[in-house]
Formats: sequence, C-alpha cells, structure tokens
Amino acid sequence: MVERRANRGNQGEIDIMWAIPTYLLAAFAEIGGCFSFWAWLRLGKSSIWLAPGMGSLVLFAWALTRIDADFAGRAYAAYGGVYILASLVWMWAVEGTRPDHWDAIGVAICILGALVIIFGPRAGQ
Repeated sequence: MVERRANRGNQGEIDIMWAIPTYLLAAFAEIGGCFSFWAWLRLGKSSIWLAPGMGSLVLFAWALTRIDADFAGRAYAAYGGVYILASLVWMWAVEGTRPDHWDAIGVAICILGALVIIFGPRAGQ
C-alpha cells in the first residue's frame, strides 16, 4: 500500500482526506450487499440478487482494507459511525423512509465517537 503517513502529526491517526471517501465506499458497498440478501429473503426477490450482492460485499472488504490505520480494530471502530450514517441515508434514499430526530441524534453521537477514535491522542506517540 502507498505510504500516506509522511506529514502526519499523530502517528496513530487515520489520514482523513483518504479515509472519508474510502469509508463511504465501504459503507455503501456493505449496505448494498446486505440489502441484496434482505431483498431475496425478506422481499421475495429472485436469488439472482445474490450475485451482485456478493460482489458488493467483496468490494466492501477490499475498501475497508485501504484505510491507512495502524490497527484494523481502530479502522473498523471508526467505520462504525460512517456505516450508521450511510445506513440512514440508504433508508431515506432507497427505502423511502425519512430518518427522525432520534435517528439524527443517534448518528451524531456515533460520528462523534468515530472522530474521537480517529483523532484521540495516543499514549506514547
């Protein structure tokens, strides 16, 4: 992987300019892949939906490994906040249900948590 840490002040932080589009790609690929299974099992769609769904899940896994973090667990934890936001966008855009104020409060808390994980000072660094 290309080294993107050269000018980072905190050695443990994720390069946010690279991470945002990568996390968004991962989130929508994961949601799309999982939705294909939802459509097949819950909405009665054809099993043909599973083929692009599995491809989408492979894209998700690949994208998440592109995050430049020192530890996989930290990259995955920060991804959780982005995933929650993307899930609510999916619910609104694809399923036609607008998130309510509780959804908005919940996602704000999660994004704040993801930012703490990404930018929090690390002991010994």
